Amino acid sequence: MDKIIEMSRTKILTTWVVQHTEEMVRWAFQKTSSEEIARDLVQDTFLAAAEKYENFQGKSTPKTWLFAILNNKIVDHYRKQVRQPTISADNLFSEVFDENGSWQSNRAPKDWHQDEEHLLDNEDFKDVLKKCMEALPDNWHSCVRMKYLLNKSGDEICQELGIAPTNYWQIIHRAKLQLRQCIDSKWFAI
Repeated sequence: MDKIIEMSRTKILTTWVVQHTEEMVRWAFQKTSSEEIARDLVQDTFLAAAEKYENFQGKSTPKTWLFAILNNKIVDHYRKQVRQPTISADNLFSEVFDENGSWQSNRAPKDWHQDEEHLLDNEDFKDVLKKCMEALPDNWHSCVRMKYLLNKSGDEICQELGIAPTNYWQIIHRAKLQLRQCIDSKWFAI
């Protein structure tokens, strides 16, 4: 009898994988901007579904249940990134500011005004911005991405990542400072 139940369970899970993987990967990619991470999260979702199959009571559709698991995996992914060690703020600030808190002469922000050109319409600039974003520590990248690309509020980000508002604002400030420095050196210094 157990063999029949196991075969039925395997058949159902296989059907779910076939029916929902593509849509789940697209959803996870939209949330993470990484196909590799998206695929890993979907795989983790199906593993969790297989382990917790007995908990599925059919009160929702399998798709709804799987997406709930996937969304939790995405949140866990971002929480893990935020808790990873980051670049030391002292090192970052000492590279940019002098001992009095003023900009170092060679590090002061340059004027970003562009004549008649919108930078985000420029493919070369977007490549530089993407590389600068990727150079951020994972937790900084997550916060910036959620705030500016996914338009989430600070409260939503803090809740999803399990961080305090003061930590969130420090991360955003430091990330913007590092992005500015990166863009200055890779785009405006050219």
